[in-house]
Amino acid sequence: MLAATLAASEYIHTQLYIDGYRFIHVIGPLFLLQADAAFAVAALLLLAAPLLLRIAAAAIAIGALAGFVASRTIGLFEFTERGLQPAPQTLLSLIAETLTLLTVVAWQAFEVRRHRRTRPHHDATSRVRRDLRTTTPDR
Repeated sequence: MLAATLAASEYIHTQLYIDGYRFIHVIGPLFLLQADAAFAVAALLLLAAPLLLRIAAAAIAIGALAGFVASRTIGLFEFTERGLQPAPQTLLSLIAETLTLLTVVAWQAFEVRRHRRTRPHHDATSRVRRDLRTTTPDR
């Protein structure tokens, strides 16, 4: 699922870059950088999914969402947009990046729970008192 959400984000950003964002100073190259990073991480996630790649996936999604918010509020490198334009790419991109973050959070929560279940549980009743330890007899 994580590779799929990143691939969707990559596709949308590549499409927007080709459709005209490539002519926007600074923003165009940032769209291409986001698309390339999302593609690379998605491809690597198909091979393995270590924590570092999951963090990279989250960082890509956070960067795209931050760019979206900045471009609609304070502007980003003198570039501003309004609402959910261009449609439907903006909404689809927001969905893909949000799903990327939710997938990473859910995955990490699962990993933490799994680690807790497999870790040996030590409580006060499982401790062996030193004075009750048995010794092996000499032969």
